[in-house]
Amino acid sequence: MATFRQSVELTIPALRRYARALTRDADIADDLVQDTLVRALRSEHLFLGGDVRSWLYTILTNLNRNRLRSLSRRPSISSIEENDAPDMAGPESGARDIQRALASLVEDQRHALLLVVLEGLSYREVADVQGVPIGTVMSRLARARAQIKSFLDGERPALRRVK
Repeated sequence: MATFRQSVELTIPALRRYARALTRDADIADDLVQDTLVRALRSEHLFLGGDVRSWLYTILTNLNRNRLRSLSRRPSISSIEENDAPDMAGPESGARDIQRALASLVEDQRHALLLVVLEGLSYREVADVQGVPIGTVMSRLARARAQIKSFLDGERPALRRVK
């Protein structure tokens, strides 16, 4: 099983990149990756073969969901940041717009988009990681892309009509 450990080790940079994109905090992301690696190495006997990368992304995604679930039970406190000003200008404002657009997405849409765009996973791999059909992944990606485009174009989000 030395190849398993080598595969895990080679995936660490991608796990860190994905975790940082999910959490938007380097310290929390590093903790999340460490917990993922500990779980993966403890559960090595449960790995049935296939793509180690998808398996690790699944573990990381589930750990992040558990983290968010526990955080939702606590009251939230947020500070006012300098970059919260609405009229930020300059070359770095484009990156902030994209960060805000990503932050405005629903969690499942953001995760699917990050896995495809940032990590280069196939739709099938994302479906396996998220535990949903491939059509759901395609739908989430289409909605996420449309919402980001409208956000960056300055459009207001469309309201759904419920009949």
